[in-house]
Amino acid sequence: MLTQLLNTLMLYFGSLEQEEGQDLAEYALVIALVAIAAIIALGALSGGINGIFDSIAGTLGDAGG
Repeated sequence: MLTQLLNTLMLYFGSLEQEEGQDLAEYALVIALVAIAAIIALGALSGGINGIFDSIAGTLGDAGG
C-alpha cells in the first residue's frame, strides 16, 4: 500500500513540472495527505510494535530477577 502511495505521489510531482502556475495550496494538500497516511500507518503498526517491546521488556525482566 505504501509503495502504491509513493508511486502515485511521484507521478503527481512529475506532472507538476509540466504545468505552470501551481498553487501553494496544492502542495499543502499533498503534504497533508502524506501526513495522514503516515499517521494511519503508524496507528496500524502500533499494536505490533507494542507487543515486540513488551516481549523484550518481559525477557529482560526475567533475566534480571
